[in-house]
Amino acid sequence: MPEKVEKKPAVLMLEDGTILYGHAFGKKGTTTGEICFNTGMTGYQEVFTDPSYYGQVLIMNNVHIGNYGVKAMDVESDGVKVRGVIGRNLEEQFSRMQADGSLQQYFEEQQVIAIDGVDTRALVAHVRTQGAMNCIISSDNLNIDDLNKQLNEVPSMAGLELASSVSTEAAYFLGDPESKIRVAVLDCGVKKNILNCLVERGAYVKVHNAKTSFEEMQSFNPNGYFISNGPGDPEPMDYAVNTVKKILAEEKPLFGICLGHQLLALANDIPTFKMHHGHRGLNHPVKNIITGRSEITTQNHGFGVNPDAVRDSDNIEITHLNLNDNSIEGIRVKNKPAFSVQYHPEATPGPHDSRYLFDDFMALMKK
Repeated sequence: MPEKVEKKPAVLMLEDGTILYGHAFGKKGTTTGEICFNTGMTGYQEVFTDPSYYGQVLIMNNVHIGNYGVKAMDVESDGVKVRGVIGRNLEEQFSRMQADGSLQQYFEEQQVIAIDGVDTRALVAHVRTQGAMNCIISSDNLNIDDLNKQLNEVPSMAGLELASSVSTEAAYFLGDPESKIRVAVLDCGVKKNILNCLVERGAYVKVHNAKTSFEEMQSFNPNGYFISNGPGDPEPMDYAVNTVKKILAEEKPLFGICLGHQLLALANDIPTFKMHHGHRGLNHPVKNIITGRSEITTQNHGFGVNPDAVRDSDNIEITHLNLNDNSIEGIRVKNKPAFSVQYHPEATPGPHDSRYLFDDFMALMKK
């Protein structure tokens, strides 16, 4: 048996004054961000590397995280994107023979500051009641007054433009260059498996920086456009909204996911809003009101589109609704080949109920 290492203390402070103590995990230090929670029981490495979590400190609601280790292929981007992690039991030992290493090693390599030994279910209930707020984790300074000063300097997520911080710097290509279907992707923080879902269906994909002009995307001569997921508030993203408006004017197929869904709404004068605590997990029920069928979906978003404005719009049709809270989960533009969903049909991690949306996008482009 390996020698048991004594854990060092760490502290978690929330914006509302809540203070919790636990043990240091990963890199020792201090980190800040907006606290949020994920209810998934598996797929923690995919969650940690999802660019949509950039700027956030994540509570993992499941009791054991790290118990099957980490593997290089189980990622959604080029590295961990969360600012910090909060767990009940963050495990150093793992059971998967195929794993490349432990969660502790991974967090040290990725410079991730975490705290474990926290009653995460009680903390999730607190955030669900009180709403999203900023927090600070520290394992190198336990002075509450010092931490409170640092926490007070952290900006609110509302109004933050973060997509350009996680977007690719240079355009790149995926898939078969000889394919008859070409997709121009606006990368606002795209997950790798979204691109895989397009390539697996035969698309040749060019991934563009979030601030790429419509004219440059158009020069790829695509059959359709994809607007990706990503972090932060969509409302400051005038550059992307303008791009989406020009795509709509061209009337080629457009598909948006998560942040892309919100940008499509903004391009049609539908405002977005900051949610009380967001939707994050692998088990959110959604109804496709066109077909009448329900889907179990993967979600990760802290902003949504205004439901009253959607229902009052002459231009937008609702296609999907969340069965938990009746929030808008999908829309399409009337008389144009453009649609979007708030959830993640590529679902890594998560169920594959909604991958038909990629087939629908391919069918639109083949027309």
